[in-house]
Amino acid sequence: MQIRSVGIDLGKTTFHLAALSAAGKVLLRKKFTQKQLLTFTANLQTSLIGLEACSGAHFLGRALREQGHDVKLIPAQFVKPFVKLAAQEYPRRSPSWGEQSATSEDRPVSTPRE
Repeated sequence: MQIRSVGIDLGKTTFHLAALSAAGKVLLRKKFTQKQLLTFTANLQTSLIGLEACSGAHFLGRALREQGHDVKLIPAQFVKPFVKLAAQEYPRRSPSWGEQSATSEDRPVSTPRE
C-alpha cells in the first residue's frame, strides 16, 4: 500500500482519514480517536497530509510534522467543495483536497507561542 497523500477531517473526538495512492485511487478510509490517529500516522511513510484550518489543526499539525509528514492547513472555503455527503452521514471528503491545496492559499501551522 503506497500512500501518497492523506486528507484528515477533524472533529471534537473523532478524526476521519482518507488516503490516496499516486494514481489517485482511494486506498483507505478510517475513523480514529486522536491517540489512535497519531499512532497510525507514526507508522505511515512520510506523506502529504491535508487538514482543514481550525484551532485544533495546529496541535495536530505540529504532532504530524514531528513525525516527518508534510502538513498543509487549508482554509475552510477551499475544503467545502470536496464534501460529498450530508453532515449526519460518514464524512466523505475527497482525499484529493489535500493535494489540491497547492493551488490554494495554505496556512502555516502555528507554534505553541502563537
